Amino acid sequence: MIQDSRICQNCKTSFTIEPEDSNFYDQLKVPPPTRCPECRMRRRIVFRNERKLFRNKNGLTGESIISLYPPESGYTVYEDKYWWSDQWDPLAYGQDFDPNVPFLQQLYDLNLKVPKYRSASISMVNSEYSANAEDLKNCYLLFNSNHVEDSGYGNGVDFSKNCYDNSHIQKSERCYGSFWLTNCYETHFSSQCEDCANVWLLKNCRGCSNCIGCVNLRTQKYCIFNQQYSKEEYESKLKEMKLYTWSGFSIVAKEAKEFWLKFPIKYLQGVQNVNVSGEFITQSKNIYKSYLIRNSENLRYCQYSQVPSSRDCMDGSLIGSQSELLYESSICGWRASNLKFCWECWDDVRNLEYCLICSHGASDLFGCVGVKKSRYCILNKQYTPEKYKEMVETIKEHMNKMPYVDKQGRVYRYGEFLPPEFSPLNYNDTIAPEHFPATKDEVLKFGSRFEEINAKEYETTLKAEAIPDSIQDVLDSILKEIIQCEKCKRAYRIIQSELQFLKQLSIPAPRTCVDCRHASRINQRNQAKFYEKTCDCSGQTSSNQLYANTAKHVHNESPCSNQFETSYSPARPEIVYCESCYNSEVS
Repeated sequence: MIQDSRICQNCKTSFTIEPEDSNFYDQLKVPPPTRCPECRMRRRIVFRNERKLFRNKNGLTGESIISLYPPESGYTVYEDKYWWSDQWDPLAYGQDFDPNVPFLQQLYDLNLKVPKYRSASISMVNSEYSANAEDLKNCYLLFNSNHVEDSGYGNGVDFSKNCYDNSHIQKSERCYGSFWLTNCYETHFSSQCEDCANVWLLKNCRGCSNCIGCVNLRTQKYCIFNQQYSKEEYESKLKEMKLYTWSGFSIVAKEAKEFWLKFPIKYLQGVQNVNVSGEFITQSKNIYKSYLIRNSENLRYCQYSQVPSSRDCMDGSLIGSQSELLYESSICGWRASNLKFCWECWDDVRNLEYCLICSHGASDLFGCVGVKKSRYCILNKQYTPEKYKEMVETIKEHMNKMPYVDKQGRVYRYGEFLPPEFSPLNYNDTIAPEHFPATKDEVLKFGSRFEEINAKEYETTLKAEAIPDSIQDVLDSILKEIIQCEKCKRAYRIIQSELQFLKQLSIPAPRTCVDCRHASRINQRNQAKFYEKTCDCSGQTSSNQLYANTAKHVHNESPCSNQFETSYSPARPEIVYCESCYNSEVS
């Protein structure tokens, strides 16, 4: 079987269908895609509201309710506990298949009628303002997180406690302002670190403690900007830096980020992998052009499979634990199997196609919304197994003969994920801008909605620059203030548990709002785009001569000729080494 070159129906660029892709399509009995991998990903993630909350109404009582869905979505929203109960019947909304209307239009109409849960969360204790989560206790504005206590302001936080303002960390404690940590303790404003403790502003360090501003270190203590000090010297310099003040911290943070750029990074961020390509991949095998993957196997064009362990999936975004055979699906998983073109289906579901928010062991469904436990349903109407199988084949033929056509004229036959216009969310309320930033006109052309942010939605009482420089001088009265972010001018607050955390760890109070702090962390994370690049090792130094090699490389003093695919654009300033050159320098 040879490569098949095609033109993307959306962006009109060419893309390749690899032989391995075709084998998967044949296995799942689906047609090959009509869009390139990037457009497929973008179309899936415009359905993902990871961390935005809205005031909506409880569909039962009419009372105000915090929800993932804005009022303009038109959705009826229930409290999570009631939605998960048996007190309402999704099959009561069942409708007959109409051969005179495109099937996706029928599914869209049904979706507007069936109630939705408030926050996509289970086993929550005192964590009302968190969502997309499981087993949170005493957490605030924590999203896409699992098994966490006494934490706030973060996303992708798992099996951790007493952590604030972090993204993509696990098994960590008392950490602040960091990205991609594992097994860390009191690790602040650091990135891609493992087994570190009592450190500030570290990047790609492992097993380090009592260090500041370092990069690429292994099992070191008392280092500042990679320079070794005695314990007494380190403690003296730490005192001089005054990291407990905003002014002192800002100076060191700027120096650290400039210092990091003088050292090589590996073309792919990840450890303990076999045969992988993409970015942020850990302890995985046979992963192709995928992103943010942990403990998974045989994935292609997938993103955000971070809770172990999934396998044999293609074109999946936000895959839940222990899932297999997912294709062109978004926010699905948790022991799910054989899902195609689904959104928000999880918890022991299997054999679903074109299903939305189905759960609790539901199986053998086609075009259903909110169905729990039931089998052999189409458009929320139940059939015998024989009739179900017959109708599914009829509907697939109908989808090809009478496809849905979106407002931009793009065609959706059987085998396509949902159109962006089906999403209940504005583009800028999803995770899509983190990977595909776009203007309002570009968003509308893509098929999504766009809403301008109102920076003056709340009246502020204190400007960020008026916060005392030292955290020790910040009084409890700040808890009553509505603070104006010094960057975007939007309002934010400091809560009691957050202030207590900052004082205990001597971290200066934040000058920017929750969204700007999130953006700052996420900007450390490359976008899910990949480029062909040659190793930046020129022999004795890096190609920009900022870094002098410390070890002998296999290519000796000649430039390295290794080429690879990486998420680091050739236009970026980082020094990017192939695995061989990187391992020679960092062991």
